[in-house]
Amino acid sequence: MQFLFDFCNGRLLVLAPRIVYYFMSMGKNSTTKVGGYLSVVLHAHLPYVRCPEHEHHLEERWLYEAMTETYLPLLDIFDGLLNDRVDFKMTLSLTPTLIEMLGDDLLMKRYERYLDDLLDLTEKEVFRNRRDKDFGPLAQMYLRRFSRIQYLFKTAYRKDLVSAFRAVAGSGRVRVIASAATHAYLPALMTSPAAADAQVRIGIDHYRKTFGKHPGGVWLPECGFVPELDSILQKNGVAYFFLDSHGILNARPRHKFSIYAPLKTPSGAVAFSRDAESSKQIWSSIEGYPGDFDYRDFYRDIGFDLDTEYVGPHLPGGIRTFTGLKYYRITGRSEQKKPYVLKKALKKAKIHAGHFVDSKNRQIAALSEKLGIRPFVTAAFDAELFGHWWFEGPEWLDFFLRKGSGRKNSFRFIDPSEYIRDHGEIETAMPSASSWGDKGYSSTWIHPSNHWIYRHLNRAATLHAENCSKHMHAGGVLLRALNQSSRELLLAQASDWAFMMKTGNSSEFAQKKFQEHLGNFFALHEEIVSGRIDRTGLLRLEGKNNIFRDIDFRIFGKT
Repeated sequence: MQFLFDFCNGRLLVLAPRIVYYFMSMGKNSTTKVGGYLSVVLHAHLPYVRCPEHEHHLEERWLYEAMTETYLPLLDIFDGLLNDRVDFKMTLSLTPTLIEMLGDDLLMKRYERYLDDLLDLTEKEVFRNRRDKDFGPLAQMYLRRFSRIQYLFKTAYRKDLVSAFRAVAGSGRVRVIASAATHAYLPALMTSPAAADAQVRIGIDHYRKTFGKHPGGVWLPECGFVPELDSILQKNGVAYFFLDSHGILNARPRHKFSIYAPLKTPSGAVAFSRDAESSKQIWSSIEGYPGDFDYRDFYRDIGFDLDTEYVGPHLPGGIRTFTGLKYYRITGRSEQKKPYVLKKALKKAKIHAGHFVDSKNRQIAALSEKLGIRPFVTAAFDAELFGHWWFEGPEWLDFFLRKGSGRKNSFRFIDPSEYIRDHGEIETAMPSASSWGDKGYSSTWIHPSNHWIYRHLNRAATLHAENCSKHMHAGGVLLRALNQSSRELLLAQASDWAFMMKTGNSSEFAQKKFQEHLGNFFALHEEIVSGRIDRTGLLRLEGKNNIFRDIDFRIFGKT
């Protein structure tokens, strides 16, 4: 296979067949008569967890598991679709925190070690189950699967997933968009609008440095929106963003095409609505596809099932957690689970993909007839659902995109920027305050379990803006301290901590991380104000929380 290289830094950018395919297929869809449009959006995000002081850190494994089960399989799927010249389009948001971790040398070295250990455990499992007619073939399947993941990481993508995603973006088939700097829940920061502005601005600047162009579109963290955000989106050149359905349903004036056509905000940004019907088919554990009894059970993992003496050496600090080796299918509501059968599960994934295509055809045809337009349906999901939570998700996506690209469908795949380019007349209205999550109006991120964090965040944002404005010409150690305090404030603002406090999953860890970053901020603030900066402590923080290495604190002063 031929490769095209970036001769400035010697890194792999894009497969040559993608370039050929892109130019061959430009405009291919434009002559196809369609009843409507389907936009598939995946939102990829993880909180920034980097712990160089711990050799084996439990929460760092969130990244390694997502790489193994979601990001690398999705890249593999995209490569297959591109090489087979499948006529698909989709949108992928990659948050700055995720990109920073994927580009971190320490974390990538640790991931390589994680893969080596996972393969060692899998080989032990192949031997242990060599005579088991059910689990023996499954252990072999995992060995093949993890060997493939190791090959992709080390050889195909040269331990550089950021460049791999940049290559996918260069294909013209996957539109990669930006998000806020640390995935802060922006409506909760509007007491200090400058803080929300900095989150958006830094996220867009980070995208520009990573992908070499302005993103156009932005994924608002948790789809969180309030009308006061509109001017911030305008100031930062945001062309479009995504909302949960009620954000557009409750727009003023009322949108005459409901959620099936985008609307333009007064500032000129275009808002697209998530489709509730599509979400339910994928997300719902009861009505959705992932709950099918033939699919793999997420929770039955050998990290919990097997003897500690046997599996313990492969667990972080000997703490029982998921290994990725799971031998049972969902089976039903009972605790008595049956062995997983890959062939049967993949057959079901293909059936479900076909069903989803058929349901989108029926939905879009009905909407077209009822509304008298070519409706725009947005099917938006967390990327980590595909592979991590729903083991067969990447294969389902592959089946779906292949069948959905067929010319007999009543819809065609499209990305929002293409729609905006081709549709000059878009109705103007102001979306309502909204979010996704339980009840849809911020109740997950502003809740009795976590609302206490915001008075501290708002106080910190005010103090930081004052410090930055006062020291706009800082240099030397003061410059470093102001930059590091910017990093600590951004990390404390991450919506992940409030989410975990609300759900109860890793709540203790979330409180600890929030208090750590905010504590670091206030300590640095006191040192900056007093003029006595602890150089040793600053160096330690710069080594540990080194996100956004080229950050410029002046962005907070300017806003």
